[in-house]
Amino acid sequence: MSPAEKDIDRPLGLTTGGPRSARRRVSLTPATIATALAAVAIIAASSAIAFREKPFRRPPVVAVVTPEMNVPLELEATAKPAGTSAAKLDATADSPSIIHVQPPDPSRAGVVVIRDPSAIGQDLRVAHLADKALIEQSETGPLPIRAADGRRPVDVYARPWSGARGARVAIVIGGLGLSQTGTQEAIAKLPPEVTLAFAPQGNSIGRWMQESRRSGHEIIMQLPLEPFDYPNVNPGRNTLTVAASEAENLKNLRWTLSRTTNYTGVMNYMGARFAADPAALQPVMAELGERGLLYLDDGSSARSTAPELALKNGVPFAIGDAAIDQVRDRGAILKKLDELEGIARAKGVAIGTGSAFDVTVDAVSSWVNEAKRRGIEIVPVSAVVTDPERS
Repeated sequence: MSPAEKDIDRPLGLTTGGPRSARRRVSLTPATIATALAAVAIIAASSAIAFREKPFRRPPVVAVVTPEMNVPLELEATAKPAGTSAAKLDATADSPSIIHVQPPDPSRAGVVVIRDPSAIGQDLRVAHLADKALIEQSETGPLPIRAADGRRPVDVYARPWSGARGARVAIVIGGLGLSQTGTQEAIAKLPPEVTLAFAPQGNSIGRWMQESRRSGHEIIMQLPLEPFDYPNVNPGRNTLTVAASEAENLKNLRWTLSRTTNYTGVMNYMGARFAADPAALQPVMAELGERGLLYLDDGSSARSTAPELALKNGVPFAIGDAAIDQVRDRGAILKKLDELEGIARAKGVAIGTGSAFDVTVDAVSSWVNEAKRRGIEIVPVSAVVTDPERS
């Protein structure tokens, strides 16, 4: 034991020296006692500072605002990832985002980062769970609505992407839900970046929606609209027509919208005649704008009034560049996909649409993997819309 350690351990008032009998007795005067007490106080304070964990021994913590999803409390047990505290789950619809503290990133020390809650989309770990703040109950089922805090389904249910401005291709494969086997194979085989479109006449759409979202796909609903040769060519049950009243068309629209949840918007299924009639299409666009949904025009009709009406009603809008499987041949489909790549490299963005035929699913699956190696980013349709509320 060192002399210093002995001095600390030795009772105050004793000095070092030889044998115990030879030590001198020190007179304990009031001044000596005061000095000793002051020394004890200094040692105690120094020890407290030395061993106190925070705030003295840790660097400042950076507060980061991240885009968290509002998850209802009753879903917390199943939706919350392991190790996630309950404080990170927002049980109300009044707050657009959640603020939580993360360990500081040494490369960004002292920086406060604030992200737009709608810029990234829904956490894929809970993407199959509907946000109750975005649901309105109706006679036919749940309808999508804007949340009280302004969040829209097109934002909340969007698949995350890089945000880079390189060459981007969005591919939308429709007809999901019509064939149980075909739907299952499409969900399993298609890369998660591919957007899936569900036919409202399909079966078990809620179950397939959940499986699609768990697999990482963004989804939209197909909206049956009147073609020019209707009813000889019939898009199916509850088709919106030019001759129908506004109330009847809105009723049919809401039936389609109520078939499932967790989708970002709708795309036309046929509908060349309906989309060319602004009086018929206007109420539909107004409804989509109020509910915060996107509209994808497949680009099959040059007479479509959808672009102008979407802008007027605040609807995020996109128009397809090519139908990739009008000829159901693998070589022809791959050629169309290569054309989309050329458009994307020239314009920055390209959109292709197709159906869930076996040959289409196989061709798209192989082409996507090759295109990504060539530097093409495959993005969800929500990433390529023109959004009047953000322009």
